Amino acid sequence: MDIAVLSDIHGNYVALEKCINYALSRNIEKFIFLGDYVGELAYPEKTMRIIYEMSEKYVCYFIKGNKEDYWIKYQNSGFGWQKNDSTTGSLLYTYNNLTDEDIDFFKGLPISQNIVTENMPQITICHGSPYKVNQKLLPNNDKTIEIMESVYTSIILCGHTHIQNKIEYKGKMILNAVAVGVPLHSNGKSQFLILHEINNIWKEEFVSLEYDVENVIDDIYTSGLDQYAPYWCKVTENLLRNGNISHGTVLAKAMTLCKDETGNCIWPNVPEKYWKRALAEMQIDMRS
Repeated sequence: MDIAVLSDIHGNYVALEKCINYALSRNIEKFIFLGDYVGELAYPEKTMRIIYEMSEKYVCYFIKGNKEDYWIKYQNSGFGWQKNDSTTGSLLYTYNNLTDEDIDFFKGLPISQNIVTENMPQITICHGSPYKVNQKLLPNNDKTIEIMESVYTSIILCGHTHIQNKIEYKGKMILNAVAVGVPLHSNGKSQFLILHEINNIWKEEFVSLEYDVENVIDDIYTSGLDQYAPYWCKVTENLLRNGNISHGTVLAKAMTLCKDETGNCIWPNVPEKYWKRALAEMQIDMRS
């Protein structure tokens, strides 16, 4: 039995369909989804429709990501997200295109789960870590080792960092399933993980697939998402094509520029001019 593991879709329904169809072509009918289903990209309703269809047709496990917490918390209290704001506009666009059914679905998701398969090692699945949705399991990191020692399962599947990774320690292993939607360092390809059942052990296969990136970029502009988060969308466009500079990296640069000029900069109050300067200094091309 093989299992497809998909993380960090971020609303990229085109890449999601590509990955699912590839898995199905290899007779895989068991799926693990590691959170961050929407956010960053246009038409989140199309991604959620696929998620619901998958849950009806196949054996699926779903975990909550940090983005799901954003939507839940915004429904409860609101964060002051704004349109025409590269810091929060993408979040507002996504939330405005979610339904009550979607939010209820997110509320019902655990942050981690242990999967038991007969005669196979148990697997812990999570988005960030088994304890926090926004915690990063990084190589050569004491906290990562501490977490590996704290769980009794020998395999942890995670996402969140958008970087393909395998970490081994004293017979245990962390596999980062990368990101379907906006992976880093993927040369513009969508990425996910397949677990193969071989001689009562799990063997990983990292998969990278080409897909219609330009279609996804066109969606950013036809949907009006770029009107919500102008420079954020430029970063997304660059990330989709090149996969080399994350949103967090550009945000940090914009906040540094803001702080250097004004003496203070606190998220989410990052004026657009600093986003523009950050993109220019980092040589991120902007679509006219």
